[in-house]
Amino acid sequence: MLTLLLASVFLNGVNIDGLRSQKFDKCRTVRIDERGDVHLDCPGYQVEHPPAAVPASTSSPALAPLLPSAVAAAMTKRYWLVTEEKDGAAAQYDVDVFVNAKFVRKIRAGEPQVVLEITRYLHPGVNKVLFAATKRADGGRKSASPASFLKMVVGEGDSGGNTVTIDNPLIESKRTAAETENVNEEFTIQGR
Repeated sequence: MLTLLLASVFLNGVNIDGLRSQKFDKCRTVRIDERGDVHLDCPGYQVEHPPAAVPASTSSPALAPLLPSAVAAAMTKRYWLVTEEKDGAAAQYDVDVFVNAKFVRKIRAGEPQVVLEITRYLHPGVNKVLFAATKRADGGRKSASPASFLKMVVGEGDSGGNTVTIDNPLIESKRTAAETENVNEEFTIQGR
């Protein structure tokens, strides 16, 4: 009778036996214990298991938020955040973008157009997107015109070459120079 001992792999103390097609660049130490288990000590990596909506037969750990390809694998659609502006510097709004309570990035008044894939922050099912807009009128208002604006759009789409096409816009938020208050807007979208 032949007995095989199967070793396991642990990343920062969490079993990742089901994980495939990943590369760890910043591991501090790699240790193999007496059973043959491999222990990876890699600061900056976090292991998350897929949400319950994924069938158990396909569930394996995923790395998030630092390894987007593992999380995005559960999604069948790609999601994008795109900004549009008309004299956006005059609107004087900076917007902090959060997806599922995780900070994604700050959009600054007057910066060039932002085109950012946010699929890695989403999961199948209900997701929350928050735009926290802060008016930056420290040196006085540059304009009070509603024609000066910063608009954020989130939607399902795809990229090809140097372009992104949003086929299904899900969220649109717009801040104008006519506004003077800080504004928090939370939206719910269905990830698929």
